[in-house]
Amino acid sequence: MKGIVTALVLGSLWLLLSGIYKPLILGFGAGSVLAVVLLMARMDRTDGYVPEWRLKPVAFLAYLAWLMKEIARANWAVTRVILSPRMRLRQHLFVVPVTSRGDLAQVTFANSITLTPGTVTIETEPGRFLVHALNYGDETPGELAEMDARVAATEHRRG
Repeated sequence: MKGIVTALVLGSLWLLLSGIYKPLILGFGAGSVLAVVLLMARMDRTDGYVPEWRLKPVAFLAYLAWLMKEIARANWAVTRVILSPRMRLRQHLFVVPVTSRGDLAQVTFANSITLTPGTVTIETEPGRFLVHALNYGDETPGELAEMDARVAATEHRRG
């Protein structure tokens, strides 16, 4: 059942993003989706790890909307830095504490940092991430703490 749902989601996403409905292209898409589903099945048999999906769907969708706004805002800030005649960069490596407990929430947080232009998650360790910022400011840790709090709010906590 998991493979069928995955294939339907991937196929739908592929059709939506490609927008080309010629037989050859549809065949390539179907082949790609099949290859991914088979690879996922093989990985599941190999490691037996089943991630826990403890996210609140509505809160997660609200987080994604907020993240899109933050990505657009960061794009604008990075563009201003790059196009500036003096290009004043203040690169910095720093540790960001992580409050979310679930694997999915932690991956979401790490990927959200990397998706935001100007920052990238370098290393993940239990309870903390090592992050590189292109233009570090005094507000950067606070912004990432807010992102962490928003991601943590999307996961169900066990009592």
